[in-house]
Amino acid sequence: MPELPEVETVVRGLRPVMEGRRIVRVEVRRPDLRVPFPADLVEKVEGHRVDRVDRRAKYILVHLEGGTVMLMHLGMSGRLYIDAARPNMLLTHDHLVLTVEDGTVIRFNDPRRFGLVVLTSEDTMAAHPLLASVGPEPLDSAFDGAHLAAALKGRNTPIKAALLDQRLVAGLGNIYVCEALYFAGLSPRRRAGTVQGRRAARLADAIKSVLHRAIAAGGSSLRDYVQPNGELGYFQHQWAVYGKEGGPCPECDCDPQVTGGVHRIVQSNRSTFYCPRRQR
Repeated sequence: MPELPEVETVVRGLRPVMEGRRIVRVEVRRPDLRVPFPADLVEKVEGHRVDRVDRRAKYILVHLEGGTVMLMHLGMSGRLYIDAARPNMLLTHDHLVLTVEDGTVIRFNDPRRFGLVVLTSEDTMAAHPLLASVGPEPLDSAFDGAHLAAALKGRNTPIKAALLDQRLVAGLGNIYVCEALYFAGLSPRRRAGTVQGRRAARLADAIKSVLHRAIAAGGSSLRDYVQPNGELGYFQHQWAVYGKEGGPCPECDCDPQVTGGVHRIVQSNRSTFYCPRRQR
């Protein structure tokens, strides 16, 4: 599932082709996604100008003139393609097709159909069930060590599980939590409530750094994710520990033949990768 950097990359790809332009055609090609398209989607979107495109957690928000907001999630396999050269060449799993006034086509493609597109409004968006309980954005200036420490205080769950809780911090998923814990030098097994003071400051800084570097690389292309222009993201080539079981970590001089290298454990049915020598 795309995490914050992948969704942010999609948003940055959509802005130049959508913002300030009118959506002149909306085509719903298959309504039976996990969450069906709104019955009034065409009526509320077609003919309206896009004021701005932004992101909240792992959701894409398309703000339209008049206050309607199209809230989108890519699910497990969803993609948004921008197609100016071949707007009429649609694929089997193109479920929603948006055409803007200069002829550019944006196609929502989702083979597994776990993605969603729903409608909300500027006035009610913050209270929408999908967004109401979402925590702070980790790239906001207000998110720092003190904020993170306060959110973690008293929590007995492992820090890995706590960071995956979208109510604590928005947009983080398995890949970037593993990477941030590595660079913060914290074991994924560590009790979340013990991450205070300097530990919390290191972790907040590591989260921001990992996310910024991932966005700069266009996200991580793993399984289904590509950028809106069809290009792959490249951050997977910079992973320190994720997916590297048995290999060396970048900042250790230990012999993987002796130590076993990067370890893999299962937490909450998710693979966790870490260096037990560096992360405490």
